[in-house]
Amino acid sequence: MNYRHAYHAGNFADCMKHALLLSLLRALGKKQTGFCVLDTHAGLGHYDLQGIEAEKTGEWHDGIARLLGQDIPALAEYQSAVEALGLYPGSPAFTQHVLRPQDHLMACELHPEDVKPLRRRFRGLPNVSVHHRDGYEALRALLPPKDVRRGLVLIDPPFEKPDDFTRCAEAISYVRNHFRAGIVAVWFPIKHRTPIHAFYNSLKDAKIPDLITCEFLLRPPLDPSQLNGCGFLVANAPYGFEAEARTILDALAQHLTTAGNPAIDVRIERLTEE
Repeated sequence: MNYRHAYHAGNFADCMKHALLLSLLRALGKKQTGFCVLDTHAGLGHYDLQGIEAEKTGEWHDGIARLLGQDIPALAEYQSAVEALGLYPGSPAFTQHVLRPQDHLMACELHPEDVKPLRRRFRGLPNVSVHHRDGYEALRALLPPKDVRRGLVLIDPPFEKPDDFTRCAEAISYVRNHFRAGIVAVWFPIKHRTPIHAFYNSLKDAKIPDLITCEFLLRPPLDPSQLNGCGFLVANAPYGFEAEARTILDALAQHLTTAGNPAIDVRIERLTEE
């Protein structure tokens, strides 16, 4: 309960996560039938980049600040969403931004200080429901959705606990077995390779099909004391996602490269076959 995303909002990891999230949501919106999104760790919903927390770390200056006002076709949808929504949007705000009347967002947040502003932000919206509950528990309580067959489950825990990778692997397996038409997306930090290899191997051992991993590395993942990069794993990705993810991440790498991060590495791999 100690993690506060306000210190990290709008950093390189948020840019990667939210640009790829919008790509998945756009793919779902290509069909007229409705879909649902379950956001297991929704956070505040929006973040003030001029606030004390964000300015204390200044991480957003090497993230979203380097993208706004730039003409970057591969990131145009992400850029316009940030500008339209104000402050810096969290994942539930990005999702609500693209929802149609037939779609629905279920946003879960356990932190008592975060769920209140999350409720205020979405109050009165008929196709958004906010749940004050543990996100992992919500998977079993809210899936499969009652009224739609398609959707997306976004799993984005703070990774403060030693078993978070294990719980993520279990969650992916559960969703794929109980919501087969659903896409699953998991964001995760990359500090050093050992836990990442173990995570990937556990998914392979569980024989979960159709897994794609995207990695965005600021530096080689050798120092476990710092965030060297991040990953975004997608199960049951829509057609064409690999190619689109490559375009998005290459554009991010080009525009987020700085003197301090001169060689951003982008990796996209099919972990298991369909």
